Amino acid sequence: MPHAPIARTEPGADPYRWLENRDSREVLDHLAAENAYLEAELAEQRELRETLFQEIKSRIRETDLSLPAPWGPYLYYQRTSAGDEYPRHYRCPRPADGSLVVDESAEQLLLDPNALAGGGYLSLGTFSISQDHQRLAYSLDTSGDEVYQLFVKELASGAIRALPFADCDGSMTWANDSQTLFFGELDDTHRPHKLYRHRLGSDDAELVFHESDGRFFLNCYRSSSERQLVLALGSKTTSEAWILDADTPQEAFRCLATREEGHEYYVDHGKLDGDWAWLIRSNQSGINFALFCVKESAATPTREHWQELRAHDPQVMLEDLSLNDRALVLSLREGGLPIIEVQGQGQASYRVDLPDAAYSLYVQDHLEFSSPVIRLRYEALNRPAQIRQLTLASGEQQVLKETPVEGPFDAEAYVSQRLWATAADGTQVPISLVARREVLQAGQPAPLYLYGYGAYGECLDPWFSHARLSLLERGFVFAIAHVRGGGELGEAWYRAGKLEHKQNSFDDFIACAEHLIAGGYTSPGQLAISGGSAGGLLIGAVLNLRPQLFAAAIAEVPFVDVLNTMQNPDLPLTVTEYDEWGDPHEPEVFERIKGYAPYENVKAQAYPALLAVAGYNDSRVQYWEAAKWVAKLRASKTDEHLLLLKTDLGAGHGGMSGRYQALRDVALEYAFLLKVLGREAA
Repeated sequence: MPHAPIARTEPGADPYRWLENRDSREVLDHLAAENAYLEAELAEQRELRETLFQEIKSRIRETDLSLPAPWGPYLYYQRTSAGDEYPRHYRCPRPADGSLVVDESAEQLLLDPNALAGGGYLSLGTFSISQDHQRLAYSLDTSGDEVYQLFVKELASGAIRALPFADCDGSMTWANDSQTLFFGELDDTHRPHKLYRHRLGSDDAELVFHESDGRFFLNCYRSSSERQLVLALGSKTTSEAWILDADTPQEAFRCLATREEGHEYYVDHGKLDGDWAWLIRSNQSGINFALFCVKESAATPTREHWQELRAHDPQVMLEDLSLNDRALVLSLREGGLPIIEVQGQGQASYRVDLPDAAYSLYVQDHLEFSSPVIRLRYEALNRPAQIRQLTLASGEQQVLKETPVEGPFDAEAYVSQRLWATAADGTQVPISLVARREVLQAGQPAPLYLYGYGAYGECLDPWFSHARLSLLERGFVFAIAHVRGGGELGEAWYRAGKLEHKQNSFDDFIACAEHLIAGGYTSPGQLAISGGSAGGLLIGAVLNLRPQLFAAAIAEVPFVDVLNTMQNPDLPLTVTEYDEWGDPHEPEVFERIKGYAPYENVKAQAYPALLAVAGYNDSRVQYWEAAKWVAKLRASKTDEHLLLLKTDLGAGHGGMSGRYQALRDVALEYAFLLKVLGREAA
């Protein structure tokens, strides 16, 4: 029998604090011992892991062409090839007939990340073509710590120049002269805090803006019209935008509306009734946001001159806005589902019709500003992702591409449902669920994989997964608990699961689990739960609260040492996170966070089987959060259930970077579940 690594303890309030000593030999040895223990415990699953990997890989079209995007004189696209971890980026001349047919004989390879990775970690940040189509600006992270090196490639000659700047956030924004680039710099806490202007040919950069408030991140982007640059500054609760004509990049940015605590607004530039205008999504008249405009020709575009185009609706969240010269495309959320509403210039508005009861939908690409069509990405738990072309004037939809599922697959063999659980305070909490039709028809409890997140107002809309089919084909049910703290039911849903209301997220998740058990979908002995990052906090909290309700758990890069992290303002992201969790330097907040923090609340009780996954170079959730949590669990728990820690020593927050590496990670997690749930022979 393999022996589990036992971490030593030190005197004091945090006995495993020594695991925070990054790069020390003792820490590295401990993490290596945990990895070795995992491999030893799962040694009998090696064949199963390989079977799962090959099974998942066999469903994915390894050699494929992305849907080309027309821009100027070219079609831009990506191609994946069997055996390669990353897609290659290409372009070819745009056909005169307006089709999307690629001319391979005339195509140009723009970037090959496979050659750049050299078998190691690689994350491509920005990939941005200059307005004259002569240059490519791109950024690379080669460790997973989300610090990027910047490059500019001359597409005619192939010459590549590494820009001599350090601590970059990876962003690169072109001005219209195709010579000027704006990029962001990270501070010591990994926050984008400075914007620089760089002109090609020089070795220096000019500081444009410095955001000194540690709660605010900065980001620069091009407007939909391609005529303006926007410098967006935002905390979790407040925002501010500065604007600059993209044709005059040497000028100074000017403020659109001075920040005011609690006022969030987001801007884009386009046409309204034939005139250039700023379109502004703002919460100044309600938490679900309203839409405002101000003409570009106005003497000043400041807030007192904004005119309301769409009033606040307490039942409908205005989530986003996409513009071109023919229409305003609004991304709404109503009843927990995303909705696309098109307001054509001089035409009646309409909503996009969709086939499923629960789904994911967003504007993937508005293409060129003058295009009569946009592209939507649509998928459901039982339906692979589709790229749909929407003709703005008529509302006609055309499926241009559906992500293929190789081998036998029939979407109708799976049933997708929307359920509602009742939380402790009576709140109705949505659940999205999918399973094979015969599994649900059998009416017997089945193994069930319940996923949750519930933070930052993020929406866990249903998504399709090639890998998930390996569980569904083995009789599993998959479900998503849309708990408070997410944004699925609007801003109020988010606010009801943050700060002093965070307990609602945990109560909602438990209510969803109980509803699925009471409904006969599963049983405590067959229920596995999972979440990552802030969703890992959710998993850690409910394991402490109701461990007997679950048979297994997976926590990926889990934010479980929340109290200690939030007391350390020198760590990346801590200060800006005060708006989400609270500042524990305030006694009341300290006690509140201490009351639910997973690491603090580990106790002598039986826990389900657990697999925790960390990234050693993770700058968002430090590797030691999972390591300390597992160490404390191993010393405290009273059961013999499997407890494993996997630390990817060459990865960051998103795990390993290559597509095959990622599939092997999924295969390991599935093999773990099948082992601890006794389903290996299924």
